[in-house]
Amino acid sequence: MKRNVVIGFIGTKLDSGTRPDRWERWRPTIDVCRQPDMAVDRFELFLDPRYHRIADQLVADIALISPQTEVVLNALAIDDPWDLEEVYGALLDWAELYRFDTDAEDYLLHITTGTHVAQISLFLLAEARFMPARILQLSPPPQRKKADIGQLSVLDLDLSRYDRLADRMSDLRVDDTSFLKSGIKTDNAAFNAMIEEIEEVAIRTTNPVLLAGPTGAGKSRLARAIFDLKRRRNQIRGEYVAINCATLRGEGAMSALFGHRRGAFHGATKDRAGLLRAADKGLVFLDEIEALGLDEQAMILGAVEDGAFYPLGADEEVRSDFQLIAGTTVDLTEAVADGAFREDLLARIDMWRYDLPGLAERREDIAPNLDFELSRFADREGRRVTFNKEARAAYLSFATSPEAAWSANFRDLSASVTRLCTFTTGARIDRVTVEREIERLRRNWRLAASDPDEALLVETLGRDALQAVDPFDRPSLAGAIRVCAASRSLSEAGRTLFSVSRTQRKSTNDADRLKKYLARHGLRWDADAERHLSKA
Repeated sequence: MKRNVVIGFIGTKLDSGTRPDRWERWRPTIDVCRQPDMAVDRFELFLDPRYHRIADQLVADIALISPQTEVVLNALAIDDPWDLEEVYGALLDWAELYRFDTDAEDYLLHITTGTHVAQISLFLLAEARFMPARILQLSPPPQRKKADIGQLSVLDLDLSRYDRLADRMSDLRVDDTSFLKSGIKTDNAAFNAMIEEIEEVAIRTTNPVLLAGPTGAGKSRLARAIFDLKRRRNQIRGEYVAINCATLRGEGAMSALFGHRRGAFHGATKDRAGLLRAADKGLVFLDEIEALGLDEQAMILGAVEDGAFYPLGADEEVRSDFQLIAGTTVDLTEAVADGAFREDLLARIDMWRYDLPGLAERREDIAPNLDFELSRFADREGRRVTFNKEARAAYLSFATSPEAAWSANFRDLSASVTRLCTFTTGARIDRVTVEREIERLRRNWRLAASDPDEALLVETLGRDALQAVDPFDRPSLAGAIRVCAASRSLSEAGRTLFSVSRTQRKSTNDADRLKKYLARHGLRWDADAERHLSKA
């Protein structure tokens, strides 16, 4: 059998006493040696030399109650027992010189005595395996009488040995992974493996993350879920700021990202903090980062590496400590080769790169995502709609077939479910409604392959309403719809669309101007709707 070696501090108050009545008090170090189910072969006691009289008495008393126990006194030179760095350093020095023999001896760290700093230090040394030991804790008997013995408990910091705790930690990890997938049960093995890795990266690092993939693959939703996961783990205190870089142009891009000082340029009538400043202690998602100019890319690199940048027109830098998630729909390596993207910025954001597959590459996940979109519709509209059995089978048969292009990925699916629910008068989607939607999807995908603008306008306005829009106006309207989809508010969309007018003081109310423009085409701003627009 292995020998039991206990390591601990002499309690200068709990273990003290030289008078006969000391036996009437509870003394933890003495109690360790009185345990009926555990013999102590050696007791390594840490001693403050100023308390040698307590130590001498304690050694003599241990010899009386446990003659087989060898007591070794270890003097530690600690000036301040409440200084964590000093106490931990002294114990680490001792541990590095001590000859642990785990083949022949079991080691237990007694943390009932000593200052809280000493107890914490012993715990940390055991957790880091600088001391290959388990933790021993004593609780006093109810009345602390001589005849009573305190209850001993032993904690092994190898958490894998605790089945229920291991199961709970495994459940938490599954919960976190499900959280990143918005609670959607997915069957695509490659996607699930990627999400599991993203979950580990999200909670273990603050380095930039790059999410690549086609439009509508779920980059924005995943970035937001990463933020929510980190906030749930109390790893982030600031706000989530999402920016679609494709909507930023010229001085407006610099001002929106980094802020400006009053008078920095024509039209800068007051200071602006900028979106990166708003994300201090939080997370920034830069979607379509490839759309930024080289100057903006250089400033982003500096902000990520140094946590500081200069607003336009400022002489002093401002600081913002944020984590960056970048999204892209292009191959940034090719963009670097073409001179459109900075190589040093790519090297900085490409440490954790994840390529999100499109919906057509995850056909086995269409069914659970279909249910998710139905739930979203119910939450948004306050009306729950489901399929009848025949209709669901018909829809999934088409949706999972090679014929279904899903060119806009999850945006296609979301829009499809919204149409199905809208055209259903009751609570059940029938076969006729599904067949009509399948024909619409086929037509839209054929159209998208030939004219992306027209496909977008048909989906947003409807084919009949589009007939009333002059061909001359259609590209402008399609551009406005895309900007609205990428903006967080009507005002932000207006500032982007009328940025030149604003600098020339020709626009006084961008939001109202955009509102009237949309109304002319039968549209209105709706923050909860697809592309932030709905029929007026």
